[in-house]
Amino acid sequence: MSTRVTGSSGPETQIPTRSSANLPVVEESDASNEVLALYADYRTRFGRPDIPGILKCFATHPPLLESMMHIAETLLFTDGHLLRRHKEMIATLISSLNSCPYCADSHGAFLRAQGGSPELLCALQSNSLDSSCLTPAEKALLQFATRINDDSHSITRATIETALQAGWTEEQLTETVHIASLFATFNRVANSFGLSSPQQRSL
Repeated sequence: MSTRVTGSSGPETQIPTRSSANLPVVEESDASNEVLALYADYRTRFGRPDIPGILKCFATHPPLLESMMHIAETLLFTDGHLLRRHKEMIATLISSLNSCPYCADSHGAFLRAQGGSPELLCALQSNSLDSSCLTPAEKALLQFATRINDDSHSITRATIETALQAGWTEEQLTETVHIASLFATFNRVANSFGLSSPQQRSL
């Protein structure tokens, strides 16, 4: 992608634009053959024509990109112990708590695609866990995810027991730890590289 600039006394020139504001990511025009192959593999496996900005961040270290694609396919973008919908709820909440518009808006859109209502999206992005659109079990799960993000050192077995009593299993809570922790990482990567929200780019 590039921007055309016309000088006062010369022809138009092409000034490349970047997906990130702070640190350079690996755009396809600059990617090595190894990264281009991984980008092509991503399109095939995930059925998405565009390469997300977060993957372009990981592509600065190709083995990391390959590992993150595997994690996305086997853990993030699929039903597991938690439904995909619950994972997107956690991703949206954690990203909003960490002030990451790139991840909050991206996964908010995924949540809507999974059947999440506008009211649910609003509640998660505003950290309104007392909303009537959340079931008691969902409130307990999201409170647990919030604690993982904000105060993980205070989690004890009693914390787990509270979530178990709300109807979740240990396997589901384990997956919640992984999802919440991964998104805390993704948020920091996206913010540090300077990725903008997809919604902002579409304006």
